[in-house]
Amino acid sequence: AKLAVSLGGTETLASHPAGMTHLSVADERKAALGITDNLVRISIGVEDADDLIADFEQALAAIA
Repeated sequence: AKLAVSLGGTETLASHPAGMTHLSVADERKAALGITDNLVRISIGVEDADDLIADFEQALAAIA
């Protein structure tokens, strides 16, 4: 089964390619593509930039 991360949404989306879209890809191929276990892909949506920055600052502060 293939996982679809986004099908055209306008919202910002953070995903974990190694555990989602590239889960079935061989480790060697993922390494060649630069897809590591700590890679997070962020697709920026149409939200206000200041709101996005504040959201990311809040999220990063929570894990620091």
